[in-house]
Parts: sequence; C-alpha cells; structure tokens
Amino acid sequence: MLVSVLVLMALSFAVTIGLSVHPSELQLVSHYSAFGVTHFYFDQWFYLLVFVAFGIIVATLHIIIAIKLLIIKGSSFAAMFAWFGIGIILLGWVTALSVLNVWTPL
Repeated sequence: MLVSVLVLMALSFAVTIGLSVHPSELQLVSHYSAFGVTHFYFDQWFYLLVFVAFGIIVATLHIIIAIKLLIIKGSSFAAMFAWFGIGIILLGWVTALSVLNVWTPL
C-alpha cells in the first residue's frame, strides 16, 4: 500500500515539476560557495530537470530497499522505510517549488 503511494507521489512530483520548467534565457543560482571568486554559481534552465530525476531515483531506490526489507526483516521496517521515502519526496517537492518560485515568481 505504501509503495503505491510512493509511486503515485513520485509520478505526480515528476509531472508537476517537469511541466513547471520551461526554456528561458534566465540563469538561476545553482549553488553558493564561500571559497569561489564569485560566490554564486549560475546554471541554465535545464538544471531544474535534475529535480525530476531526483524524485524518480529516490522513489525507485526506496521501493527496492523497502521490498528487500519486507523480505528480510518484516513489514515494520519496510513500512518505516517507505514513510521515509514519502517524506523525502515531500521535502524535495517543497524545495523544487521554492527554487521554481525564485526563478519564475508566481
């Protein structure tokens, strides 16, 4: 049951973020470093597609590990790990929407 919720959340996350990204000449701040010359490093719009890949990879890995935990340890560990996966997808969703809001304000 939790695995299907995780799959649905990952797919809706990927579709939502994937449809929110559109080609643009604007560059966005991808990371900050106190050690660099410019401190702020910029990337093109396709950097935002990494969030889609992140959601799919996290969901896939959590599902595989949850199934292995179900076989080896039982349902309680597998359910806990599936809930962790759902939490990570939610945090990724909030982070991606925050970055998209900075890039293209609503």
